[in-house]
This record gives sequence, C-alpha cells and structure tokens, in this order.
Amino acid sequence: MTVIRYLTAPPPGGVLGAAPDVAESVEAYRSAGGYAGTTGPDELLRHLTASGLRGRGGAGFPAAVKLRAVRDRAVHDRGTGDHLGAPVVVANGEEGEPGSVKDRWLLRARPHLVLDGLALAAAVTGAVRGYVYLSDPQAAARIRRALAAHEPRLPVEVVETDHTYVAGEESAVVRRIDGGPALPAAKPPRPFERGVGGAPTLVANVETLARIALTAARPDLRRRIARTTLVTLSGGPGAPLLTEVPYGIPLRALAAAHGTPDAAGALMGGLFGGLVDASALNLPVEPDALAAAGSALGCGAVRFLTDGACPVAVAADAVGHLAAESSRQCGVCVSGTAAISGALIALATGSAGPDTVAHLERWATGLPGRGACGLLDAAAGNAGSLLRTFPALVRSHLATPCPACARGSDPHRLAVAVPRIADAPAPRTPQSASTPLAALKGTTP
Repeated sequence: MTVIRYLTAPPPGGVLGAAPDVAESVEAYRSAGGYAGTTGPDELLRHLTASGLRGRGGAGFPAAVKLRAVRDRAVHDRGTGDHLGAPVVVANGEEGEPGSVKDRWLLRARPHLVLDGLALAAAVTGAVRGYVYLSDPQAAARIRRALAAHEPRLPVEVVETDHTYVAGEESAVVRRIDGGPALPAAKPPRPFERGVGGAPTLVANVETLARIALTAARPDLRRRIARTTLVTLSGGPGAPLLTEVPYGIPLRALAAAHGTPDAAGALMGGLFGGLVDASALNLPVEPDALAAAGSALGCGAVRFLTDGACPVAVAADAVGHLAAESSRQCGVCVSGTAAISGALIALATGSAGPDTVAHLERWATGLPGRGACGLLDAAAGNAGSLLRTFPALVRSHLATPCPACARGSDPHRLAVAVPRIADAPAPRTPQSASTPLAALKGTTP
C-alpha cells in the first residue's frame, strides 16, 4: 500500500495537510481559514500571476494565463454577440497515469480544498456552474459528502467516467460532460474557446485548484505554494510513497527517501517524461530544468529503476500500457503504438530483428504530433528516450536475451495503489466560526 509522509517538517501552506491519511472535515477546513472568501478575484489573479503557479495536470501551463484566457474569451464573446453562455469551471480529477495517485488522494482526503479552489476559479473567470470530473468511486463519495456539508454558492455537479489514460485529456473531459464519450476531440477550438455546452471552459487539475485555494488563504506564501508539488514515487522493493516536495530538490534525494538510493535511472512524469539514467538523478525537481534535459516532471510520478528492473522491460511495459489505452480514433496512433510496443517486446524477449532499432528510431522522431492527444507522443517519447539514454543496453539485447526481461512485459507493474484515507472524525462540539483570514495572513512579498 502507498505510504504518505513528509520528507521534512510539514511546510506552511502545504497540500498534504496536517493529517494526510484522514479525510478533512468541513469544520477543520473552516477553522484553518478555508471558505473565507476575503481575497477578491482580481487580487487572487494578481497573486497567481506573481507566484508563477503552473498547472499540475502534466503540461505545466501557467494557471493565471489559463484563468485569464477563459475570462477574456467570455468578454470577447459577449462583445461580438457570439455568446453561448457564461463560463464553466471543471475540477479534473481523472488521473490516467498508472504511476500517479496524488489526484485521487486529494479528492478523498481534502475535498473541501478542491471545492474551495473550484469556487475561487469560478469567481476569477465569471463562471456560474462547475463540475468535478473523476472516475474513482471513493473520491466521488467524498466530494458529494463535502458538497452536502458545505453547499457552495457555485452549483457543482459530480460527473463520473470510466478510468482510462485519455479520459482526463481536456477535450475528452468536455465531451464526457456534454454526454458524449470520454475521448479526445480535434482542436481547435480548445475548451477555453468552446467547451462545455459551447461556453468558454476552464479544465483545471485538482491539485492546481487546491493550490489556488491555498494562495487565496495565504497570499504571503504564494511563491512557496507555487513552487511545491506532490510527487508519487515507486519502483524497487519498497512501498510507493506520496509526498510533497519543493522545486529544486534533487531527484537523487527523492530516490534516497524512497529507499532506492542506488537507482540506475527513472521513468519520469508518469509515462510522459521518458527514461533517464543515473546521472540525471542529479537534476532538480523543477519543470524547466527537466525539460532542458529532455525529460518532464509531468504529473509528478517517478518510477525509479533498481538493479532488477531493465530499462528495456520498463519501456516495454510503458508503451504496452499506452497501446492498450489508445482511444482508437486515430489510425496512426493505433498502428504506431502497436508497432512500438511490438518492437520493444521483441527487444525484451530477445527476438528483435536487425532492423528493429532503426524502426524504433524512425518512429520516435516521426510519430510525435500526429495524434489527437498526447498518447502517441508519450509512446514515441519512451522509445526515443530508451535509445538515447541506454544505447549500449539496447544493442546488447540484440545479441543475447536479457535475464532481467525474462519475466515478460506486464503494464500492470506500473500501477500504484491509492493510499487508504480514514473518514473524518465526527465533530465533538457545535460548528465553530471560521478563524478570521486576516489572522493567517502575513505581508505579501
């Protein structure tokens, strides 16, 4: 079972909270200044812009830019008469990456933090309705319970979907909420232009919304809130670990904390950041630094490679999962992911032909950008990172079967279980008044 813990003392303004293995009650959330609503929309947007908060769904797009784009699009539509309704906000908790558990944990453990962030995002964008979009039944129950305990000014509907890799892609979210299948759509338009019901729509990851709520409550900590992130660490014999770390901490420190200090590398960003070798573990956990090194933080999922895990087998597992999860809408994705998966399995089993590596090189460079979503890019990226990072190892698989790969490809090995979250204790006293937000604030930097 996945463990939840801080690596150091709990930082102020953290998402994990004081008791990360217990669902937060509305009384506890209000007592910490939640739902206070004393930071206005324009002020909040200024704080988010200054903080540099990035989205935590994987792409890392600046949160303030995304909020402003939805708000401005609505203003533009009203001005041109092309008005299809007030903006919509969506809390996206459909966590498709098999190595990540942060979003499902957040919905189960801190539903009020997410709902507060959703309401604040609605205030900034001018939205008049919201949705919480997810596939986890336990999370859905906790969100509904939180809505019953604190009915927000914003009407919020919970929309459940089947758990798939592509169901959390923002155009798939819009299609599912509109009553269609949870499958990516061709773009443009993007949701901020035409989303749910044709209205400008903000689709925001639930951790992003949680950090928006924390910023509203503690604007004095805005930079710290923006530069701290949830990560899911797995791989090796130990239990997976969910923790919260500051940007800048070395990947090697996370490997040590997870109990894999001698890791030979890692599978980064869920399935999107590709493979890195041991030298890359000196890199900091920071989106720009990882991107410059040809990797990605993505959703914050890191799978460390130990002595018993061959990078070829890990790549085969990753691409096998992606091939199985293809929405089968794009022919190039269906054929491309299947071809890459077959080639990697052939390498892992010692049955690769003399042209296998050349085929992988061609697919790794030629397939990205040709699908409707990022799934094909992730498959090609995993193949490319394997060839770039472990070339000698790949060549050795052409000559001799690999003992470490003998157990065969199994995409299920990548899955991480969601931590157990206990129900919130029943309140012992009548509901108390909220702590004044001013008492929590310091001087804004």
